[in-house]
Amino acid sequence: MNITIMIADDNSFIREGMKIILSTYGEFEVLITVADGKEAVDYCQIHQVDIALLDVRMPNMNGVEATKILTEKTKTKPIILTTFDDDEYIIDAIKNGAKGYLLKNTDPERIRDAIKSVYYGNTVMQDVVLDKIKSNMTGTSKTESKVDASLFTEREMDIMTLIAKGYSNKAISKELFISEGTVANYITSILSKTRLEHRTQIAIYYLTGSVE
Repeated sequence: MNITIMIADDNSFIREGMKIILSTYGEFEVLITVADGKEAVDYCQIHQVDIALLDVRMPNMNGVEATKILTEKTKTKPIILTTFDDDEYIIDAIKNGAKGYLLKNTDPERIRDAIKSVYYGNTVMQDVVLDKIKSNMTGTSKTESKVDASLFTEREMDIMTLIAKGYSNKAISKELFISEGTVANYITSILSKTRLEHRTQIAIYYLTGSVE
């Protein structure tokens, strides 16, 4: 069964070009291309779409707003595909449930890999996007976090701090002198308490104190 895709971009050249590129891969089926976020949402609420590639800046409804509705009301997994690597859009898109955030100048093979990775339940953020998030965390200490620390153990707060600074599970385990399995258990506990879905959202939560 092919992975079904919808492309939303107000630039017809870009959306049709992306359709041509993705259609060359046998595992994808591009169902439709649309010009704004509202059209994207309307289509996905009626049809079964696995992946929605969404531009950020579109008329009627932007990609960030569309991401929120798609996440809440459909099974479609949104990936933001944009030329705008703006901090505000990155944070809002991730908080709204985006499963990926890629720049349009990304190599087609990497876009292909990202779509497949998201389809199979992973979250994909390009290095430039993660760097934006981490740059917001530069110098942030545990006491400066907007998280309500009373909701978490001291160890969970330590782990959230390191996640927000870009540490991998392996790096966290070395930093805190605990096993990677223990790190994973703590992350599972954090996700359960916050009702978040993945590590990148934990970083945003740590920074903003909000899961909305």
